[in-house]
Amino acid sequence: MLPSRKLHDFRIPALQGLMFKLKSCLSWLFAHCLSVAGQNLKQIVQIRFRCEKSICTYITWKCFDISHKVQKVGSYHVLWLKKQKNTEFLKKLFFLLCFSWIRQGLFLVLRDFQGLTQIIIPQDEAHSHVKKLLSNAPVESVVRVTGIVSPRPPGQENPKMPTGDIEVKAETAEILNSCKKLPFEIKDFIKKSEALRMQYRYLDLRSFQLQYNLRLRSHIVMRMREYLCNLHGFVDVETPTLFKRTPGGAKEFLVPSREAGKFYSLPQSPQQFKQLLMVGGLDRYFQVARCYRDEGSRPDRQPEFTQIDIEMSFVDQAGIQRLIEGLLQYSWPEERGPITTPFPSMTYKEALADYGTDKPDIRFGMKIVDVSDFLRRLDIEFVQNALSYPHGTVKVICIPQGVEIMEIICRPDGSLKSLLTKFLGEKQQSELIQALNIQVDDVVLLAAGEHKQVCSALGSLRLESADLLEAAGLVLRDPTAFHFLWVVDFPLFLPKEENPTELESAHHPFTAPHPSDTSLLYSDPTKARSQHYDLVLNGNEVGGGSIRIHSAEQQRFVLEKVLKEDSEVLFHLLEALEFGAPPHGGIALGLDRLISLIVDAPSIRDVIAFPKSFRGRDLMGNAPDYVTPEELEPYHIQVSWPLAERGKEKL
Repeated sequence: MLPSRKLHDFRIPALQGLMFKLKSCLSWLFAHCLSVAGQNLKQIVQIRFRCEKSICTYITWKCFDISHKVQKVGSYHVLWLKKQKNTEFLKKLFFLLCFSWIRQGLFLVLRDFQGLTQIIIPQDEAHSHVKKLLSNAPVESVVRVTGIVSPRPPGQENPKMPTGDIEVKAETAEILNSCKKLPFEIKDFIKKSEALRMQYRYLDLRSFQLQYNLRLRSHIVMRMREYLCNLHGFVDVETPTLFKRTPGGAKEFLVPSREAGKFYSLPQSPQQFKQLLMVGGLDRYFQVARCYRDEGSRPDRQPEFTQIDIEMSFVDQAGIQRLIEGLLQYSWPEERGPITTPFPSMTYKEALADYGTDKPDIRFGMKIVDVSDFLRRLDIEFVQNALSYPHGTVKVICIPQGVEIMEIICRPDGSLKSLLTKFLGEKQQSELIQALNIQVDDVVLLAAGEHKQVCSALGSLRLESADLLEAAGLVLRDPTAFHFLWVVDFPLFLPKEENPTELESAHHPFTAPHPSDTSLLYSDPTKARSQHYDLVLNGNEVGGGSIRIHSAEQQRFVLEKVLKEDSEVLFHLLEALEFGAPPHGGIALGLDRLISLIVDAPSIRDVIAFPKSFRGRDLMGNAPDYVTPEELEPYHIQVSWPLAERGKEKL
């Protein structure tokens, strides 16, 4: 029969001013005989060691009153012992068990998820077998070392290591698993091809940066759960991943079924399910949701990705925004500095006019300036042609110190160097310099044409110019700064690129019109604004949501009359809205993209444990892969390509 659990609470002054609570359990008692500073210790207790910041580890503890110096050693916090009856510190400390990956050098270094610990390899004859085993162990092998923790000799401390003041003198060692020759070194500064990293992802995960990224991601998600569930009463609901095609939006993956000609779709988001949960009375829903899109991979896109999915009943746009600001503030990592709320807000029209994009990077200036009225009175043919068209405009951006990269340049004498100056008198040049606040060696980029195209072109040039200037040494964007921005009042519908006479949803077909523009939905839907809002961080969209249509009649009108979609595909949702659906709205945060921005990763692949390649392949497991005709037969599918394709690698 196991002894009953007994708790012992201690308060011990620890390093960095932290107070630790210790709890012991009689069921953890074990007999072991050690000699420490001439003392025979007959009883050793293993105690769970938990600090107030929820860092969990194990230490070895002697069953008499002791205090007080705590030091981090690998996965362990080691206690220097002191008898209450004697002020002399014991010179040695118990023993240490390290389960780790081995790293070799002048001294053997063990690595675990907490960091590095230096191991002194014994040189005496009595421990020759230990010396031989550790000296010959391949790098990255898994070993167990038992030894004595001692302070490093004076002058040999390493302040760059958390364990730099101590070392472990090995007494016994065991290789738990030997490592064969590595395809690349497990070091962050060693350059590896992306394909090689993906092929050996389990080795790449051992790097410090990926360990940090994934552990930080886990911590942020845990804090988000706490905020939503514990503080705001949300319910975590898992929704199906096998569903049916949704009209509009991104392309979806198809999954064959055993019914001939019928397929499931993997949802690009749980959109319909979370709205149905609102109809079902679960008024506050959230989920760490897996989503799928059959699109080409990009640095910030994956065919499968994760989002923090949220929906609420009886809420307005402002309520959703305040919730998300609080969520991010609560879960934000301390080491990245505080974020200030409320976040600034900007309309879609303002964002496009000033920054040329609906996800502006507001860390730096270089705003787009409209000079249509200034140039309208000049006899410049291409300007007049542009202004003669509907929505014609002339806009510019001023690039500071951009003398080497573009067109209108301000000379030291204050005049302009440009082909445009032959159309401008001195007074007009001076007015232009004042209007744009042009300084010496600044460059002005000018574009004339249709408003949206001009803004988009200058917006792209603004970002490209910032990249070029920063590459030349001019700092425009603080890499440690995080500037959040709400973009609101999007158009409800946009013309289709392939057929501008037809409309598509700017967000998705379930987005409600702006309260002031409800009548425009029926009279002129191209002018209607939506209750759609995006959250932007440093020029990247990290979240998007909307207030939903909760009227079955209005939803049917949008699908059938505006979007020309078959509403029968969404019969289940339309019917649900007829059973007393409450007003509701929500948002989804792109978790992968958010974490990649927080850790300054070049790609979201660096914050996902097992991502797909640029072309959507799993290079480690070689997926997708071929299946036999026999395996396809139950799904009524035949493959038409030659069998010779089977042996080809398509990365």
